[in-house]
Amino acid sequence: MPTRHTTASDRGLKDIGWLQSHLSLSFGPYANPERAGFGLLRVFNDDVVQPGGGFGLHAHANMEIISVMLAGRMNHKDSLGYAEEVTQDWVQIMSAGSGLRHEEHNVGEEAVNFLQIWIEPKLQNVTPRYQRRHFPRAQRRNQLTTIVSNEEGTAHCWINQNARLSLGYFDAGQTVHYALNRTNKCVFLFVLEGQLTANGAAVDTRESLGLWETDTVTITCTAECQFILVEVPINH
Repeated sequence: MPTRHTTASDRGLKDIGWLQSHLSLSFGPYANPERAGFGLLRVFNDDVVQPGGGFGLHAHANMEIISVMLAGRMNHKDSLGYAEEVTQDWVQIMSAGSGLRHEEHNVGEEAVNFLQIWIEPKLQNVTPRYQRRHFPRAQRRNQLTTIVSNEEGTAHCWINQNARLSLGYFDAGQTVHYALNRTNKCVFLFVLEGQLTANGAAVDTRESLGLWETDTVTITCTAECQFILVEVPINH
């Protein structure tokens, strides 16, 4: 079973003052040919936005864009007519499709920390969509929670790709067995807090592990930990 391990210090860094972005995959100024995406996962950024900072109005098309809020208060305003705020444990998606524009800023007094995740779409030029869902941490203890999938439903967000994103929050000593879709899939694991092992490989805080050519990932939490799994097609 092949794996690709990236430590926290091995990530790229974009620091422009109001934004510190730790880049697990090639993005913007960070161009690493060994990390030019992972399957159809194209961007995985661990972003910190300082108070008053933010992204001005800009366009996206034909990309599935997922934001996982970890701390702080961020606004969202887009050309579809949505204008709202998101805080810790909210997940929002933009299925950009034929095109939309949006802006987002830190509207609180503390730094915002969120994951910015981009996945290539299954179909091109679909009608753009925005959606958000709340996943309170206290309700996720010792369970794996689907936050995004390709299936419509009220319990999670859905996107235009055969993908699944899951959040885990487990006590030390807990073990979870994650079954991959058998059709052409890989999984990207990122540890938000704590430490764990995945199919025997140790993964620490803010480290990632990519796995493929396996049907199951067995995760054992060696300390209380929170992590995210991103399962995507390994190729088109």
